[in-house]
Amino acid sequence: MAQHDKYISPFSTRYASDEMQYIFSDDNKFRTWRRLWIALAKAEQKQGLAITDEQIAELEAHKDDINYEDAIAREKLVRHDVMSHVYAYGLQCPKAKGIIHLGATSCYVGDNTDVIIMREGLQLVRKKVIGVLANLAKFADEYKAMPCLAYTHCQPAQLTTVGKRATLWMNELYMDLEELDHQISQLALRGVKGTTGTQASFMELFNGDQEKCKQAEQMIAHEMGFEACVPVSGQTYSRKVDYYVLSDLSAIAQSASKFSNDMRLLQNFKEMEEPFEKNQIGSSAMPYKRNPMRSERITSLARYVMVDVLNPAITAGTQWFERTLDDSANKRISVAEAFLGVDSILNIMLNICDGLVVYPKVIHQRVMRELPFMATENIMMSAVKKGGDRQVLHEQLRVHSQAAARVVKEEGGENDLIDRIVPTRCLTSRRRRSSRSSTRRTSPDAPRPRSPSSSTSVSTRCCSKIRRSLASTRSSTYKKARPFAGAGATKRSGAIFLRAKGWFCAGQN
Repeated sequence: MAQHDKYISPFSTRYASDEMQYIFSDDNKFRTWRRLWIALAKAEQKQGLAITDEQIAELEAHKDDINYEDAIAREKLVRHDVMSHVYAYGLQCPKAKGIIHLGATSCYVGDNTDVIIMREGLQLVRKKVIGVLANLAKFADEYKAMPCLAYTHCQPAQLTTVGKRATLWMNELYMDLEELDHQISQLALRGVKGTTGTQASFMELFNGDQEKCKQAEQMIAHEMGFEACVPVSGQTYSRKVDYYVLSDLSAIAQSASKFSNDMRLLQNFKEMEEPFEKNQIGSSAMPYKRNPMRSERITSLARYVMVDVLNPAITAGTQWFERTLDDSANKRISVAEAFLGVDSILNIMLNICDGLVVYPKVIHQRVMRELPFMATENIMMSAVKKGGDRQVLHEQLRVHSQAAARVVKEEGGENDLIDRIVPTRCLTSRRRRSSRSSTRRTSPDAPRPRSPSSSTSVSTRCCSKIRRSLASTRSSTYKKARPFAGAGATKRSGAIFLRAKGWFCAGQN
């Protein structure tokens, strides 16, 4: 039954998956402690200590049935969590009681468990990042040829495609995936280093035999699924490990935040939308609203994770000598919540990316409204090839563009840029200009002039092409994606994704 009279983390009740919550649960933690104690006993037995198979079998028999009540009662008395669990385990294993935790310090179970749990968490995060990438790859391919406005400074720029934009989100997540793979591959156990990292207790147990110390540590690493232990430590592994792990999680949060902010803007433009369920309420006061609540939640959680990385950074930088305990209370909160936060973010992203809604007609409408501005670069390039001066052309096009923009913004009129450009003298070819030197210069702010019939300018020919292109760019383009000039960019960008892993490459046929 739910408790309503004490604080419960929202990660447990609202956001994080059961899978990630289990990784950071008491059950997983204390079962891992017992697995480590068993691995220690086996390694010490192999190196000649008087530990029997019967004792190890007894430990194995109770590795999963944690007697919490005994441990809790003992901790109230001795104020030490590790020794309380050693005591509780010993109650269940009377024959093995005397060899539990032999030669070890608290960090043997504490730090090694932290590394094991972080690796489990990273592996789950990795799986979900791959899931998001797969959803986005499918989306990018479906919409790879649907033209839409691109934005620089959040102002309409040149065209891109709906699918190409998705590859931007994918690229950053793929960078995060590579960092995850690196972090998982190089994580190492703390091992059995003794109280200050010198293995003094194990040297005593093995009568000064260094080789036995090394072999015991390697056996424990393999037993716990690791290739190696850290080469050197104090009582703890370097807290920079926590910083590096949380930095990877912060990077994922950054990518997710960029995606969610783009989605919030696109939903404002009415071009795209996150899924909106049939009975979902967008606003308590305004029934018509379809607020991007899932994307906003990603932004909010991502902010928390990105800031959280400061905790291990400061902790790592303020450790004293071989060990100080001011890390413990902080890391048990900051590390766990970073993982729970990223897990929550990726759960939402999986949901959004699996049901992204696209509104082709709105996208088409917005493209057509801005397309004359998009054409200016092509007009300029064509005119230069016919003998025009690029700098003069740029200035004239700038002036005409600003004048056309005033008509749209101040008068609510249509974009008349093309009609303004057609009779412009500086855009006329040299051959034609020389025979018409007395032609009147057209004022940018003058009413729309008619194209002179007496001559054919470079701009006229360019604009005719553009008009034909506009005529052929109908809403049908937005019903079923067809190849267009930007599709090649999508292919080039998409080709970077996940080749070696055999995943779908966004933009590739």
